[in-house]
Amino acid sequence: MSVTMVYDIETIPDIRLGRRLLALPDSSSDEEVKDGMLARRSLQTQGSSTFLPPHLHQIVCISVVVSTSEWVKVWSLGDSDSNEADIIFRFFEGIQRYSPNLVSWNGSGFDLPVLHYRSLYHGVSSPRYWETGEHDPGFRWNNYLSRYHQRHTDLMDVLAGYQSRANAPLDEIALLLGLPGKMGMHGSEVWDKFQAGHLEEIRNYCETDVLNTYLIYLHFQYIRGQFDQLELDGLKERLKTHLLSMVKPHHLAFLEAWQSDGQITKR
Repeated sequence: MSVTMVYDIETIPDIRLGRRLLALPDSSSDEEVKDGMLARRSLQTQGSSTFLPPHLHQIVCISVVVSTSEWVKVWSLGDSDSNEADIIFRFFEGIQRYSPNLVSWNGSGFDLPVLHYRSLYHGVSSPRYWETGEHDPGFRWNNYLSRYHQRHTDLMDVLAGYQSRANAPLDEIALLLGLPGKMGMHGSEVWDKFQAGHLEEIRNYCETDVLNTYLIYLHFQYIRGQFDQLELDGLKERLKTHLLSMVKPHHLAFLEAWQSDGQITKR
């Protein structure tokens, strides 16, 4: 059975590492450490960015849309009490067990490198993910690590023709297709929400992002000729049915914001 797993992560600065990098005392607050990390990054980039590189992030949420020929489901790994090691283990356990085709938006540039560093830190093993043909010849020419292989499709990378100057934000491509785009909050708010203990809001936000990514992926598969208009419409209806069955406010809000003008029509 072919399995596709679309994923998205939400992160905050790794305060433990930041405190060590900046040689700050244990008495310094998390906010002080975070501000110091951002100031350090601003100096490194000569003021052009305060966005931290992947190895300085800590994962607080991983959301997925998993689809097969028979069903589709969306959820966030673990629960509100799960620690980082647990949700990373669950992510790689799914790869280890099902060898899914992974799909992301900017996963090659951000999500996967963060997952690499955090799995290294926590000691999360996933031989299947790291396989490149040493034990399974089928992974030599199609594995998760090669940029141009299809076990992992970074939609942002592919649609930009692997040209960074052509990269586009997920939100804007979602809106281009009549999809809801960002809902409820923005990635820049994750730190404040996490500090306030509102992890469920972060998980809900991450799920709407991964739903946008999944729907963009369906449109991408359509233009690749992987299915026709009727099949595309059927897959969208299948997702709508699933979201309605979950009866969760953020899923219902996503459905309400899902505009009809995003439909592809044959020419």
